[in-house]
Amino acid sequence: MGKIVDLTSETWDAEVMKASEPVMVDFWAEWCGPCKMIAPVIEELAQEYDGQLKVCKLNTDNSPDISSQFQIMGIPSLLFFKDGEVIDKVVGAASKKQFKEKIDLVLSK
Repeated sequence: MGKIVDLTSETWDAEVMKASEPVMVDFWAEWCGPCKMIAPVIEELAQEYDGQLKVCKLNTDNSPDISSQFQIMGIPSLLFFKDGEVIDKVVGAASKKQFKEKIDLVLSK
């Protein structure tokens, strides 16, 4: 069963920048309605892509330094990393199909 890694500023480098597999990071906040809407989809994707993609969540209120480093202006924002580099992103709530298309593209690179 896939699991979602809860990130903090302290765990960011080890979990994302030094990850051996591609990483999808969901930038979210407790008060964000659209973030809560896509949360079940993110959980499903974590299970479906277990072993191929690391799925993480970063609370922007708790880690404003990371959010500003990656110029997160609106949430939810999902950034896709490979070898410590941002290779794609989705801003705003999207459908599971749209997320899967992005993930499949990232995994094919």
